[in-house]
Amino acid sequence: MLVFYEERLAFLAVPKTGSTAYHTALRDRADLVVTDPPDLKHAPVRRYDRFFQNIFRKMYDTEMEIMAVVREPVDWLGSWYRFRGRQERLDHPHSTHDLSFDDFIQAYMRTPRPEFADVGSQSQFFRTRNNGRGATHVFKYENQDKILDFLQNRLNMDIRLQRENVSPTRDLTLGAETLTKFRNTHSAEFNCHASAL
Repeated sequence: MLVFYEERLAFLAVPKTGSTAYHTALRDRADLVVTDPPDLKHAPVRRYDRFFQNIFRKMYDTEMEIMAVVREPVDWLGSWYRFRGRQERLDHPHSTHDLSFDDFIQAYMRTPRPEFADVGSQSQFFRTRNNGRGATHVFKYENQDKILDFLQNRLNMDIRLQRENVSPTRDLTLGAETLTKFRNTHSAEFNCHASAL
């Protein structure tokens, strides 16, 4: 999470949407940088509003606009699958090393989810509190030029991004039946992505 006080902007870090590269590029420019623990770095809208936004409301009588990035749902889960399939995760309960991508998506659709597939939900990340505000600026991950233009204009600076936290390449073949079921059972994820800029 990055907060730019003068610009009244909070950049929330949706997991697996390139947030580490933005953190590295902007941490010296931000007024508040949260990198650990992960539950705070990746604080969803509800948690941000309840704790961080409340500080700005109560102490400074102001609110930050919220920006975040959302990724196409199959691509987002593909990133998690690749990330959890790294060699160093082999004996970890989160490992996806011996699974196909189709198996991973099938596991993600189960209730409850197995530990290796319990990676959260982008649509839930953007859920607001009853009396809270939602994200003001939500960008699609694939539109990096729009994200950069917005941030460069808002922060009045040039931004140089470097690739970070890149997961290994893996086969992301998904059966038609699995994809159809995923689209039907998790339509909120696709709606969340479709409504972004």
